[in-house]
Amino acid sequence: MNTNEYNVLNPIISEGDTGDDVIILQSKLKDLAYFFASITGSFDEYTERAVMDFQKQNGLIASGVVNEETWQKLYQLTDELSPATYDTRPVLRLGSTGPYVTELQSTLKTLLYYTGEIDGNFGTSTENAVKRFQTNNNLTPDGIVGRNTWSALSSLYSPLAICEGDENDQYIIYNVVAGDSLWSIAKRFGTTVDQIKSLNHLTSDVLQIGQQLKIPTSEQTTTIYTVVAGDSLWSIAKRFGTTVDQIKSLNNLTSDILQIGQQLKIPTSEQTTTIYTVVAGDSLWSIAKRFGTTVDQIKSLNHLTSDFLNVGQQLLIPNM
Repeated sequence: MNTNEYNVLNPIISEGDTGDDVIILQSKLKDLAYFFASITGSFDEYTERAVMDFQKQNGLIASGVVNEETWQKLYQLTDELSPATYDTRPVLRLGSTGPYVTELQSTLKTLLYYTGEIDGNFGTSTENAVKRFQTNNNLTPDGIVGRNTWSALSSLYSPLAICEGDENDQYIIYNVVAGDSLWSIAKRFGTTVDQIKSLNHLTSDVLQIGQQLKIPTSEQTTTIYTVVAGDSLWSIAKRFGTTVDQIKSLNNLTSDILQIGQQLKIPTSEQTTTIYTVVAGDSLWSIAKRFGTTVDQIKSLNHLTSDFLNVGQQLLIPNM
């Protein structure tokens, strides 16, 4: 039993609240199988619904407000869980080493927060990647990987997984959350309701929270884009001819906040592009000649109104 959890009054929280207390709430509801979304630290409508379900099932007033009585019941039931139910991975910080650091680096790399070598050594590059992840997911950006950060990493790593079908067609595994419909999911991933129903052998449009769906992605390719100063999800989506929702879904983002240097997977159409970083001495003419394209095509693709380039500027180059 956590000794201080029954002796200290916990704050009353409800929809609209944010912070570490909400992270604790969402973690406990997830442990008890009432909450299936990402742990964000934001008390939204879905969190409120999970709280009400928990309260109903445990003889409490289903108000959706987490009062002291609800906290006590949450702590009691999570303390009674088998130790195997909890995330037993150790706290990691700068200077840590070993297989858990390797696992951390691998997960952060898959989520495009870490670009260094997976070597099992928690150095400054790993710490900075952790801080970027924490900032983007409403966690305290201290660079320390405790239970809340492990839980958020697991939550974001698992809902979207690239798989291969029987005919080498790629698809995404998507976990249904509150408010989802086949239409909204199809729109988000650039596919159709019929394709999703066919791939999942569905005979009805009714979905269940937590249900896993295969989402076809065989016609979609991706490119890696590095965020620069002045970027926003909206400007990047417009630049690549995609949507903010598609970028967020593909990168498991729960926030619109971006970090300079952060790498994003960008969905692209069949006409692929190359990202080129301008170096000293470059001109639009020399770049166009190098890639076998034209100045006008580069300017059109990048919405340029002048021929002036900056060193370090990133350009989309059409693959001819």
